[in-house]
Amino acid sequence: MRKILITGGTTFVSRFAAEYFVAAGDEVYVLNRNQKPQADGVILIEADRHHLGEKLKGMEFDAVLDIVAYTKEDISDLLEALGPYGIYIMVSSSAVYPDTEKQPFREDTGLGENAYWGSYGTNKIEAERELLRRDANAYILRPPYLYGELDNIYREAFVFDCAMQERRFYLPGDGSMKLQFFHVKDLCRVMEAILQKKPAEHIYNVGNEKAVSIQEWVEACYRAAGRPVQFVNVRKDIEQREYFPFHRYEYVLDVTKQLRLVPDTLPMEEGLKKAYEWYVGHQDEVRKKDYIAYIDGILAKAYI
Repeated sequence: MRKILITGGTTFVSRFAAEYFVAAGDEVYVLNRNQKPQADGVILIEADRHHLGEKLKGMEFDAVLDIVAYTKEDISDLLEALGPYGIYIMVSSSAVYPDTEKQPFREDTGLGENAYWGSYGTNKIEAERELLRRDANAYILRPPYLYGELDNIYREAFVFDCAMQERRFYLPGDGSMKLQFFHVKDLCRVMEAILQKKPAEHIYNVGNEKAVSIQEWVEACYRAAGRPVQFVNVRKDIEQREYFPFHRYEYVLDVTKQLRLVPDTLPMEEGLKKAYEWYVGHQDEVRKKDYIAYIDGILAKAYI
């Protein structure tokens, strides 16, 4: 039985990871402020990561899965409070790659500010550098858009809402813009493979091998909900984020290294079906935005 420390543990990725590694038979500790319900089977360390004091004194972990590190201070404050540990894995983001760089982004692509992600991406860069400065053997994962059960971000859930209400779907442009996704379980499988294999590579782009068009993604979401879809194509001069949950930004990651580590990923149809089944019973756990209000108040009048 491994002793694993997971930062967070109550929301989406960190909670899924906590449940995943508990189910794998590990002794899972979660570090959070105990403001939300905890996953079954975890051991809570109730604290703010920036004010840990002696909370971790005398504790030793086989692995640290840092899923909610967003800044340099997030990394430094936790490392200063930690005792002995084995493997450190940080979940970073593909937002560390500048939108001006050549695609697909590789792990050796230069890092820098991305016009679409702003300080979120540059803060992640600083966090990565602080971690590698302090622990050259740490692992860093850079996912694209994550999805799946427990997802509290209003992305696929928005499309599920449209499907369940049997609404026409307002699609940006001709629907050809590409997006890349990764199911949260596959992210956990990559972390599991790292813990088991301790690979020589320490930075991984992670994601499905192929990107999909936004039209293909919406169609798959509607199929997961068991509904047909009728599209309304929206002019590009209308701000996309007012009615659609993604920026008008197309990018793709090269995940060759990940596929050597974990050669298969969950088919999107299956992943979205699981996400839909979870959402039906947990709609109040998703942070919803007012896309539908904008559609009904603005777009519907323009596209009768």
